[in-house]
Amino acid sequence: MSGLSGRAAIVGIGQTEFSKDSGRTELQLACEAVRAALADAGVTPADVDGLVTFSQDTTEEMELGRNLGFDEITMFSRITYGGGAAAATVQQAAMAITSGAAECVVVYRAFNERSGLRFGNFGGSLSTMPLWLSWYAPFGLLSPASWIAVHARRYMHEYGVTNADFGRIAVVDRHHASTNPNAWFYGRPITIDDHQASPWVVEPVVRLLDCCQESDGGVALVITSAERARDLPQPPAIITAAAQGATGDAEMMTSYYRDTVTGLPEIGLVGRQLWQQSGLSPADIDTAFLYDHFTPFVFVQLEELGFCGLGEAKEFATIERLSVGGELPINTSGGLLGEAYIHGMNGITEVVRQIRGTAVNQVNDVEHALVTAGTGVPTSGLILSRD
Repeated sequence: MSGLSGRAAIVGIGQTEFSKDSGRTELQLACEAVRAALADAGVTPADVDGLVTFSQDTTEEMELGRNLGFDEITMFSRITYGGGAAAATVQQAAMAITSGAAECVVVYRAFNERSGLRFGNFGGSLSTMPLWLSWYAPFGLLSPASWIAVHARRYMHEYGVTNADFGRIAVVDRHHASTNPNAWFYGRPITIDDHQASPWVVEPVVRLLDCCQESDGGVALVITSAERARDLPQPPAIITAAAQGATGDAEMMTSYYRDTVTGLPEIGLVGRQLWQQSGLSPADIDTAFLYDHFTPFVFVQLEELGFCGLGEAKEFATIERLSVGGELPINTSGGLLGEAYIHGMNGITEVVRQIRGTAVNQVNDVEHALVTAGTGVPTSGLILSRD
């Protein structure tokens, strides 16, 4: 068990509606999500003394504070690497609480990622692209789907996996989304046949229904000490473990120069830390949010985290096992594929609801839940537990 384990908790969650065109600024989305999280936690803006967000977020900390009435902020930080930052924001907040740098930290992420600047939309000349991308862009590797397809194609070859196998993740997520009124794909489940009929994005690896959404929206969390949390209105989601991971020969989504490209060593490193910090094992996890920007990397996460052996996800990841009522229900809100893509932050709010017992697709008697952040980049993870 680490010095961090059990000493801080998520006590408030807030989010906007998730849409394809919010019709308002990213600052407004952030303010709405934070106000909702503060109300949920039963604290006021004057209680907030710490702020954490993504390096990519456009809402400046002091602009957020000026609009919401924050008073004295003693700690603020930003986490890099896009979706890999999601769980790390909570780690940073917990570290601040545990060290005494802050007493009440707000974490937020808000963007118009569908109606505004879209990830993977690289306009203009190749000469303006970052150096690492210049090696791959001339060969057509211009989007996250194409970048992960190189890894996934080798994985398919090594372990006899097909695109239809990956489709099970999409079916599970869309099934959960279909019963979640907050999900974009509410009321719209799919079958494997639907998945296989969707157009190719990168043949023979990734179809349209293997790819996460592009969404507008905001999510916020309130984090404080576990001791203080017990006096607040909501059942606390105790931060049992929190970790980041970056490993050698890494690039942003294109770590092609490693000895093997079939794994996700950053997730493996995060997983080892989570199990060590918490004293738990994969068998202790009641539900998980596994970052599902692309279905192939959900298979690899299951292996790297120790839920099954290398190359065994094809047999382990059945629709029955991963659905509510199964052995390891995942992405019970619909995930990034079915609910919304808010850089993984909506996965944290869903796991908090599972801990509280208030999720739409509630798993019975959740004691420990796992969250992972973006894969293919330096990343992070959490284990949240019932008090």
